[in-house]
Formats: sequence, structure tokens, C-alpha cells
Amino acid sequence: MKKVKRDELRPEYRREDLGKGIRGKHLKAYRAGTNLVLLQPEVAAAFPSERAVNDALSTLIGVGENAGITPRSPGHTKAVRR
Repeated sequence: MKKVKRDELRPEYRREDLGKGIRGKHLKAYRAGTNLVLLQPEVAAAFPSERAVNDALSTLIGVGENAGITPRSPGHTKAVRR
């Protein structure tokens, strides 16, 4: 395999085609954090889409609120990871 210098582009790429970079383009979003979570494979298999996950969690939140259980209630504890 031919070694390529790290600062060289492949012949099919031209620097002028890449456009001008924008420094800090994603910094605001990065600092705001993320809302991505990693689901266990068996949990992910139960939900066919993002919408299905959101609907199920929204329903669970509603059930908890109706039962007087909210994330900020005194008896609330963090879920234990299995």
C-alpha cells in the first residue's frame, strides 16, 4: 500500500472544491450539550423509530405525573443501570 502524506489530498479532491472553512461553526451547539442517549440493544429493538421512542417516553412521563411522581419529587431516585 502506498503511503500518502497526511497534508496531501487525494487527486480526486481539489482544495478549492471544499470551500472556505468556518472556525467555530458548531461550537455553540457543542457547548449546549447533547440530548443523545445510547439505548441497550434490546430496548432499541422494541422501537422502530425516533417517534416511537418519544411517544413511549411522553406517555411514561404522563403516567408518572398522574401518579404524583416527577423527576423532582422528593422520593425520586435515579434509575439503576443493569
